[in-house]
Order: sequence, then C-alpha cells, then structure tokens
Amino acid sequence: MSLDVRTVTHAEFPDWLRALNTGFLRPPLVTDEEVEARRAHTDLSRTQGAFDAGRCVATFRSFTQQLTAVGGAALPASAVTNVTVSPTHRRRGLLSRMMAADLAAAKERGDIVSTLIAAEYPIYGRYGYGPAAWTTEWEVDVPRAGLDPRWSGPGDGGRVDLVDGAEVRKTGPALHERLRAFQHGVVDRDERAWNSSTGLDRMPGRPWTEPFYAVYRSADAAGGTVEGLLAYKADDNWGDSKLPQNTATVLDMIAVTPAAERALWHFLCSVDWIARVRSGFRAPDDLLPLLLPDPRAARVVTHADLLWVRLLDVVRALEARTYPVPGTLVLEIEDPAGLAGGRFRLDASPTGTVCARTTESADLALGVAELGALYLGDESAVRLAALGRVTEESKGAAAVADALFRTPRRPWCPDIF
Repeated sequence: MSLDVRTVTHAEFPDWLRALNTGFLRPPLVTDEEVEARRAHTDLSRTQGAFDAGRCVATFRSFTQQLTAVGGAALPASAVTNVTVSPTHRRRGLLSRMMAADLAAAKERGDIVSTLIAAEYPIYGRYGYGPAAWTTEWEVDVPRAGLDPRWSGPGDGGRVDLVDGAEVRKTGPALHERLRAFQHGVVDRDERAWNSSTGLDRMPGRPWTEPFYAVYRSADAAGGTVEGLLAYKADDNWGDSKLPQNTATVLDMIAVTPAAERALWHFLCSVDWIARVRSGFRAPDDLLPLLLPDPRAARVVTHADLLWVRLLDVVRALEARTYPVPGTLVLEIEDPAGLAGGRFRLDASPTGTVCARTTESADLALGVAELGALYLGDESAVRLAALGRVTEESKGAAAVADALFRTPRRPWCPDIF
C-alpha cells in the first residue's frame, strides 16, 4: 500500500502526536488534555503527516517566524519543527516529500528563509540548509574562577533584583525585542513562549518547577531601566563535611548591554552555596570565560551547531543584511530544489546594497546550503573553499566574500524551537 503524505486533520491530530512522541523516544501515550493543549497552538494547515493504512508514521510542522539578519532587519521565515519518521518507515523518502511541500509553500508565501534546529547534523544539508549559528555551553568552577567572594552588586550604579514570573512576562518581551533589534541570529518570541517559560501555560503531564528570576537595572534617571534578564535553577547537592556542591543552571539570559551581561554573570557566580554554574547555550564568543579572573575555570561542555538557515529568495536575503565594506561579487548558486538557484551580482556597501540576477561570469560558485552557512557571518568562505565546498572562479573571491559577509561578533540564537 502506498504511503500518503498530507496535511493533518483535527481527527488525525492525536495520532500525529503519538507518532511525534514515538519519533522523539517519548512515551507514545497521548492524553486528551495534551491533545487539546497542543492543538490550540498548532496551525494544521502547516502540519503534515505520512500515513500508512491510516496510521501516522511521520510528522512535520512549520510556523511563522522572524529572524534577525546582520544589521537588525527582521526576515520573514518559515520555521521547521516536529520532524520525525517512525523507525518502521525510514529510508522511504517521507521527509523529502514533506520538506519539498513545505519549502514550496514557504516560497509561495514570500518567506525569505527557512530555519530549523537540527537534532542530527547529516540530515538537512541535502535540503539546502546550512549551519548558520553555533552555540557553546560552559561549566564554571566558581571557587577557582577568582571572582571577588565579597561582591554585593554592580559597581556601575546599577542593581540586580530578584523578581517573579509575572514581572518577567511584563518586562521580558520588550527586552527581547531590544535584543532582536541588533543581535543577528535571534528569532522572535510570541506570548505563548513567555507564558510557557514562566509556568503560566503548562503542558499537561509535565511537572513545573519555578525557577529563580533576576533582572539587571541600569543607573538612570528613570529609576532603573531593565537591561538584562536571568532565569536559572539550582540543585541541592551537599558533599562530605557539609560542604555545598550545588550547581546553578542558566535557563535563559538576555542582556542588551555588556554591563548587564557582566553583572548577571557575576551575580550568579556569587550566590551562596553555588559551586558550579552551567551557562546554558550561549554564543561561542560570549563574554563569560574572559570576564573571569581565571578563564580556565570555565570548561566547554557543549560546542555544536544550533540554527540552520535555508535561503528561499537570494535577492531579498542579500539586500536585507548589512555589509561592513564596499565590494562586488558574482555568485553562482546551485540549488537542486530549484527554489533559489541562479547567478547573482551583489553590489554591497555600508550605505546600501543591490543584488540582482546577472549573466556575468561568476566569481564564486557554491551551493545554497553553503550560502546559508555564510549568511549570518559565522562561516568563512576561505575555509569552505579549502574544504572544496566553495569554488573560486576568480582568484581571491573567497577572501572578498569573507570581507563582506563575516561579522565582528558571532551570530547567536537563544531559542530552540
């Protein structure tokens, strides 16, 4: 019997959730409460399933997103999530069929890019996605870090206050929008994201433990503008001789100024009984290691790809971001899916950019996945050329691409979706 790939109906949604849980190795039983909670926030017109004799055996969903490009422009994106294929139906092209349908619909809607967080690295390059933003997590040995144990607050006139979830829902969204206005790689957060992260909107069957919340307020005439937000949890671990060995784990940290970031890290490392701090997923060039008197006290426990980007409209994407220097490149983009391929002339400058299709000879030839990896400024065209993944048709073109595309600070996506 042939496998049917189609959008999911209301009646099929519980079976789709069962298949989703199966794919992610979660218990396959789905309660009525979970079905109702998930269905309320799911656009079924963008939810696909593969069915074998009426049973869902693969899942796929996308939703509307905004991605911050280099320079602060918000790009309309199609965010892909909830991708699974049941172990009984692998290697039958089900993901390829669902992906092709979703990318075609995104292109038709006018989305500039598609984004995803890859559970496995090898899967998505063949669909034109490139790893555009990486992430790093550190564990800090607090006693070894060398910070002043008598620290009682920022020395810049600002202050750190503990708050509750209601205050986070009040101040967090505006703070995140300030971050999204300048930090490339950040994606938007809707009201549900804030409600979920503060326990107001709880998924049935999943326990909730209230974290600690702290905000950094600057010293200003308005009485303290919130410039940083920290959410963290702590375990309860005591060793021999009643010595505390507790670990604080960062769940979320937003800082729109270096002063706020420094103050929140210093605050967390000064909490009594905390012997270790787990940073959560941060940008690979986060301030954390080097703000410690002994940076070796922060060891890397995770360093991996996070946000993957797939361009759907090359002209709009390249014109939307900014460039630090003037330069011209003719790019030959290969896209087997036929969505974003072609030859394009990029005339970039700090004051304005024009990109258009051209018949001129190419300077640089690359796949659409490689362009996705370069787009947010994290990857090097020179390195990709050395790997044989980018071809210089004109000598020095890869170096020109790096001068145009690379950024002083690395992109960062704080969210997993």
